[in-house]
Amino acid sequence: MGIVENKIKEMKEKKAAIKKMGGDARIAKQHAKGKLSARERLDLLFDKGTFREIDMFVKHRCTNFGMEKVDIPSDGVVTGHGLINGRPVFAFSQDFTARGGSLGEKHAEKIVKVMDLALKAGVPVIGMNDSGGARVEEGVDALYGYGEIFIRNSRSSGVIPQISAIMGPCAGGAVYSPAMTDYVFMVKNSSYMFITGPSVIKTVTGEETTFEELGGAMTHNTKSGNAHFACENDQDAIEQIRRLLSYLPSNNMENPPVVEPTDDPKRLCPELDTIIPDNPKLAYDMYDVISSVVDDGEYFEPHEFYAKNIITAYARLDGQVVGIIGNQPMVLAGCLDIEASDKVSRFIRFCDAFNIPLITFVDVPGYLPGTAQEWNGIIRHGAKLLWSFSEATVPKLTVVTRKDYGGAYIAMSSRHLGADMVFAWPSSEIAVMGAQGAVNIIGAYRKDIKNADDPVAMRQEKINEYEASFNTPYIAAERGYVDAIIQPAETRTRLIDALKLMSTKSEALPPKKHGNIPV
Repeated sequence: MGIVENKIKEMKEKKAAIKKMGGDARIAKQHAKGKLSARERLDLLFDKGTFREIDMFVKHRCTNFGMEKVDIPSDGVVTGHGLINGRPVFAFSQDFTARGGSLGEKHAEKIVKVMDLALKAGVPVIGMNDSGGARVEEGVDALYGYGEIFIRNSRSSGVIPQISAIMGPCAGGAVYSPAMTDYVFMVKNSSYMFITGPSVIKTVTGEETTFEELGGAMTHNTKSGNAHFACENDQDAIEQIRRLLSYLPSNNMENPPVVEPTDDPKRLCPELDTIIPDNPKLAYDMYDVISSVVDDGEYFEPHEFYAKNIITAYARLDGQVVGIIGNQPMVLAGCLDIEASDKVSRFIRFCDAFNIPLITFVDVPGYLPGTAQEWNGIIRHGAKLLWSFSEATVPKLTVVTRKDYGGAYIAMSSRHLGADMVFAWPSSEIAVMGAQGAVNIIGAYRKDIKNADDPVAMRQEKINEYEASFNTPYIAAERGYVDAIIQPAETRTRLIDALKLMSTKSEALPPKKHGNIPV
């Protein structure tokens, strides 16, 4: 065997040793918890045979506490690039079997390198988090590593899609990088995120809680909104990440991928003609409206379990990706509140950053009243929604299906916040407020009711009068605030036509460093 052959053999042996990660016993323990290993996750994420690892041989250089004797394969994180649905992507996957996937100086530098390369190449970056946190033995060098990651999260934001998958523990400073990325996927019953764990909380505050209750997948999907997707297992999370990427461009200079449509662009939706109940107090399901209108009834929904009074989703119209927003009458009557405002504002800003047109279905009676909403800042949070729609320069199309009252009318992508085209169904009620409230406020109505022989009958007469005169789409249409009053069945075709028309939209904002959004 020649010298070169010996060198090749040595290289292969070194690679094979590193690929054993923390060893068979630790990998088996990982599997016993229902978790895949770091390398198994990457193999599933990328198109078969396309993953190319970089920095496999990186080692830590810590000598504190006898660490010079500790070998950590790949320093606890696997990094590289490959193809997903034929498109290039960078990724890193923390290896819990190697020193708990703890983050030290070199571990962080490996992550930073793929983030830098992704930004230079203009392609998405995906992080699979499964780590015990900072490598304490490395002290401030570990903290340096987190800071270097955070600054790149900020600089990459709005330039390339950043996706985080929480597939194990993610605690302390480690949680902030996922929170700074665009989308966070969590795995039920095997992942958690929190700043301080249950034991610290019990010591400091006396509260007793569990890992799952404090920071599990459903907690962050339903209560905090820190996570956008709750997945059944690692495989499901990876499949959903791949699906999300199919709706996204690689960077902010590209348009989202267009597919050959399999649904007739001229298809009518006759079921929408009867979807609005005769009784305005009854609800209907906005998901039925969305699925009726979009290609093949298919949509992909971030934040499915958070702020369920409003819907955000990705879908396609005639093969083109759109961001869907819709009030949900089935929950809180579709009212806007703090959580809904935050959820939609972030969705709008992401879509606008990545050239995804926005379609808004409106059925909103107003903002949710109450001291809890006021004291917790509905004014500030609600202002985010106004800000985000006003700031967005992508095509913005609006369909008013039923109620559209007051300040919420303005907030839900009205003409006044820059909507390019506004359609209204004949069932829509565009007014300052509902008839019940208006009759209580308008002086002339109150006087007539007070002086009537039958105040109850007179009140109902005035309600009917207000509804006939003001709770209609026609006054808004007369003013040009609504572009067309359409038959519900033609909603899909009108949206597709408008989307094609506005595909060449060009709108610029005043030059500035950045705005001061009311966070």
